[in-house]
Amino acid sequence: MSEDVWSAQDTDPDAIDAALRELLRERHAADRAVAPARVLNLIVVVDREWKDEISERLRNVGRYHASRTILCTVEEGRTTLDAVATIEYEEGGGGGVHPVRERVVLDLGPSHLKQLGTIVDPILVGELPTMLWSPHGHDEAVVALLSMIDVILLDSDDDESSGGLPHAEELRRAAYVVDLAWLRTTPWRERLAATFDVPARRAALSQLTDLRVRHQPSSRASAALLAGWLATRLDWEVGPLGRNGGEWRGSARAGDGDGDREIEITLAPQDQEPPGLAGVTVGWDGGCSVALDRGRGGLTAVQRDAQGEERCWRELGASRGEGLILGEGVRQALLRDPTYGPALEAALELSGARER
Repeated sequence: MSEDVWSAQDTDPDAIDAALRELLRERHAADRAVAPARVLNLIVVVDREWKDEISERLRNVGRYHASRTILCTVEEGRTTLDAVATIEYEEGGGGGVHPVRERVVLDLGPSHLKQLGTIVDPILVGELPTMLWSPHGHDEAVVALLSMIDVILLDSDDDESSGGLPHAEELRRAAYVVDLAWLRTTPWRERLAATFDVPARRAALSQLTDLRVRHQPSSRASAALLAGWLATRLDWEVGPLGRNGGEWRGSARAGDGDGDREIEITLAPQDQEPPGLAGVTVGWDGGCSVALDRGRGGLTAVQRDAQGEERCWRELGASRGEGLILGEGVRQALLRDPTYGPALEAALELSGARER
């Protein structure tokens, strides 16, 4: 990838917009095969000291880059607005059209956050959906931008005390929410669904007796969302889990035609470096169970039947890594997942954070 760069100190939004237009005009004049991508705006608001880390994460999202990214870095004590505008493109060869990705880095101060809408509005590409990601809070910026965004990207796992779930529910009232904690559960949900998709095992769904979700200590939101997803898919009635040692335990109630049935639910922290889930075990009548655990290159699956015999196999390619999780979050800005909302509501019940 090649790039053209413009920068200025103590500048203004109109000058930044004009500079981007000129960069694109000059590049297109030099190479008619180069054209700006026009799919999605992404606004990112971060603390200045995390600028390099967040920039690196954005570079490693795979093929799901936003068309124009505006990275706002907040620095205490700053009163001026500095900017760097960059266009990235692939030069020559191969034929066809080479899309241009555009990136603007704005260095600003806390005093700019209340007016952030007027700052970024001239820089956004018109008529495109706009996603906002503010991983370090900055509620003033979120409020200032709500009227011009379509999607909010967040990570419910970031808040260790409550899992960030109430905040996700609050923001859902203003915009469509894409939750990285939810996306971390995708491989686990896919494998669990596939496990019970076999006709001979489908009846076990109405005989489930326990669900145990193992998770990185700071990823209880992911664990609660997975449990909430299964509960809503199977029409379980859930209530708050209680703390028992380091675990959170409780039960759900399901009606099967012969009276109510209880399903034990446990969220258990487990030491591991990457955020997200470490393992899931689902059990049903007769002592049968299926366990999925994180392993090298994928998930390790262990199935136990009523006779106590075990069968093991490896589910390859289940782990996406944090870079691709973020890329999937960007892609989800253009999609709509109808299962997240119900799973979030159930997760709030399980965590005892449901607003009364």
